[in-house]
Amino acid sequence: MTRRPRARVDPAALAFEAARAQIRLHPLFAPLSSYGGRDSQHPWADISLDGSMLAHPTRKASEAEWVWVFAHCLLHLGFGTMSCDDVLDFQPAIRLGSRPLSWEPGRCVRGGPAKDPEKWATRFAAGLSNAAVAAIDVAGGARSSLSDARPLKTEWDLALGWFVSNYPLLGALASTMKVVADAELARGWDISIAAVSTAAAEIYVNPLAGLSRQEWRFVLAHEMLHAALRHCDRVGGRDAYLWNIAADFVVNGWLVEMGVGSAPEGVLHDPSLRGLSAESVYDRITTDLRRYRKLLTLRGHHQGDLLGEPLRGPADLADLDEFYRRALLTGLSYHTSARGLLPAGLVEEIRALEHPPLSWDAQLAQWFEEFVPSVEKRRTYARASRRQASTPDIPRPGWVRPESLESRPTFGVVLDTSGSMDVRLLGKALGAIASYAAARDVPAARVVFCDAMAYDAGYVPVEDIAGRVTVRGRGGTVLQPGIDLLDRADDFPAAGPVLVITDGGCDVLRIRREHAFLIPAGAHLPFRARGPVFRMS
Repeated sequence: MTRRPRARVDPAALAFEAARAQIRLHPLFAPLSSYGGRDSQHPWADISLDGSMLAHPTRKASEAEWVWVFAHCLLHLGFGTMSCDDVLDFQPAIRLGSRPLSWEPGRCVRGGPAKDPEKWATRFAAGLSNAAVAAIDVAGGARSSLSDARPLKTEWDLALGWFVSNYPLLGALASTMKVVADAELARGWDISIAAVSTAAAEIYVNPLAGLSRQEWRFVLAHEMLHAALRHCDRVGGRDAYLWNIAADFVVNGWLVEMGVGSAPEGVLHDPSLRGLSAESVYDRITTDLRRYRKLLTLRGHHQGDLLGEPLRGPADLADLDEFYRRALLTGLSYHTSARGLLPAGLVEEIRALEHPPLSWDAQLAQWFEEFVPSVEKRRTYARASRRQASTPDIPRPGWVRPESLESRPTFGVVLDTSGSMDVRLLGKALGAIASYAAARDVPAARVVFCDAMAYDAGYVPVEDIAGRVTVRGRGGTVLQPGIDLLDRADDFPAAGPVLVITDGGCDVLRIRREHAFLIPAGAHLPFRARGPVFRMS
């Protein structure tokens, strides 16, 4: 058996690659790290001020020597200078690598001046900041050395940290909301720069957007205000994209006025809209739909950056409404005392959070009170009543209610019983309906179950709605036959209101009578609702 000869390991090549890896992981040089190959005419290595570094093809040296040489070249790039003297004066302070004995100051920079010197100066500044943070971590034991494999803080991470330490208004939000930087996720959801999910308390950024730290501050503040002011939930029956555009104009106007970061190129800002609410801006822009539909949000691709659903999973916070409200109100109190005045419109919106909207069950109770009138009692001598002790011989009329179903208030319930409905939500909804119906003295409600077809359950006593009704169906979801059944029913009042309970995965409904919808939180109807929509939490 013939043995294959072992491949020779070149110690010099290993040292060269180890030095390259060490430079790429070093926090000071990682933003500058650039290598073009081994084709240099310099005895060691040289670099152009546009970022291309070349090494000598046959030079053999130790890892420490190559580290020193690479650092020297990259310092030329960071300083934007061709002079070796400036670099040699600074380099001993880094204490990285060892200077080769054969190194002689010479022409380490090839070509002319840099075409974009600010680009490399900005990256060098970011490297200095990273190195300072890493040095503190090493001193505190959080990392073993400056060049270990721990991920470095990105521009958006540093921008988010700035809010926590320097901007009280958004500091509480920034400390809890999470930035998700995933290029594949951004590509899959067509996110050019950023988008936000209020339900997940997450900001999704495109790490390839190429923004500066000041621009990331603006973008993150933009998305945090969207989430905290619940712009996603305030759309109502409006066009979702135009509402997003209107909210962008308002938020960006505030950020420009407050001087938070730098607005990226192309963001929506119109000084003539200063002081207007998102609702007022929406009313204005709907007069010119062709123009405003062409505008882009931070998400780009003519899609809104207000995401109705989380892209990765639900938030860890139990009560997001309470979290956003407390974070902004607390931030406002600290900011006013520490940083001064804020735009009046923003302060008004934050102050409005002190009076949160009614919960879904309270809103449902108000709907019942308005459209399901309580029974008017009347007095009659036909029913025995208690007599007063002072005048036991004088009979007095007692209170009675109408006995016939036609004269008693009622309402219809069209219930989605398809397989996608959550049983717990069904129980919660039916329990609330039963309690409010009983409070309004409603003896029975007309119930229709719908999946792929309608099942008429007739009039069901309100005490049986929540617990003893057998739900039929579990197939597809077609609710219009249930609506039509109530419209054609001779025993259902023409003025009787209808409550539709669904998860939103239904057909487009046409309802001519008074009606309302009860859907799970986060669900959306596939059409513009004409009646109120209550979202169960």
